Amino acid sequence: MPTKANNSVSTSTHRGRPPIRVMIVEDSQTAQQWLAGLIDADPRLRVVSIVPSGERALAELDRVRPDVISLDIHLPGINGIATTREVMTHRPTPIVVCSASTRSRDSRLSMEALQAGALTVVEKPSGLRRDEMGASLCEQLVRMSDVHLVRRRIGAHTPSPPSREAPLTPAGSPTAIGFVSSTGGPGALARVLGELPGDVPFSILLVQHISPSFFDGFVSWLDGVGPLHAVPARLGDTPRPGHIHVAPPGSHTTLVRGRFAMTPPHPDDLNVPSGAELLSSMARDLGARAMGVVLTGMGDDGAAGLLDIRNAGGFTIAEHESTAVVNGMPRVAIALGAACRVCPVHEIAAELLRVCAEGEVTA
Repeated sequence: MPTKANNSVSTSTHRGRPPIRVMIVEDSQTAQQWLAGLIDADPRLRVVSIVPSGERALAELDRVRPDVISLDIHLPGINGIATTREVMTHRPTPIVVCSASTRSRDSRLSMEALQAGALTVVEKPSGLRRDEMGASLCEQLVRMSDVHLVRRRIGAHTPSPPSREAPLTPAGSPTAIGFVSSTGGPGALARVLGELPGDVPFSILLVQHISPSFFDGFVSWLDGVGPLHAVPARLGDTPRPGHIHVAPPGSHTTLVRGRFAMTPPHPDDLNVPSGAELLSSMARDLGARAMGVVLTGMGDDGAAGLLDIRNAGGFTIAEHESTAVVNGMPRVAIALGAACRVCPVHEIAAELLRVCAEGEVTA
């Protein structure tokens, strides 16, 4: 079995640095060959290792030292989920799951790999859309290679005090909590939402940035992480307590007079659906009865909407950098003064329940 790609290795640079070093973990020799050719054709990337199993990937990780890994979810021996856990334990490296299918079972496995620490999932390039899908894979490998992963120690941490003057007592019990998450989000969501009881008196409204083809699998997986029931948000529906309503792809989901509305995106919109749009609509519709949480993710989505909820008197949380896989979205929210509290992921559920029970935010 080859341990490195074909001879067409690019020597071009990406943003002034050497090509990004890619390890391919794939058991099919045919898939190995065209994945290697596809990736090496991108001047930003260079395949440095091709291995047929998770065991081989772990054995070569320290020697090869890839910047990013393309990982098949179905492998002989230990599967992609177990491989991801081992990589994140022993040598944290950005992983892009390359899935051959978006069917329910495969999507669920991909979501479990994301929960285990993989950063994103893409469809394995094939068929008539092979070029388009191949470009998407290369782009994700480039983007994810910039994520700096470390072994994170979950230890004691005190939530930060409010970062700016704002009402500290919600006017009435919260009726809905809006969540926004992106890269690293599935794992964070599983931790937070899995710790909430099924009989909570509020609904969850969620934007998770994910490939549209994996949306159904994500909702199905999320439905199984805890007692809350996950469903797609649908036009005209009313949010229900104890339910997680997930914003579908293709439009912006907002709350208008207590019901879900769907707004067509603008061509320049970076995030569809937009977490900022959802949270801002909750601030307008619910005022102080809205709560908002911004979790791990690249960029700044959700930050402005979180500020709107806080200015409306609602309670807000941003994930602390000590547990955020990517601290982009939480960092921007904190810089805006949008967070009443800044908490590590393992404290967020308890903080939400405390505020709902006590009806106030203590400084």
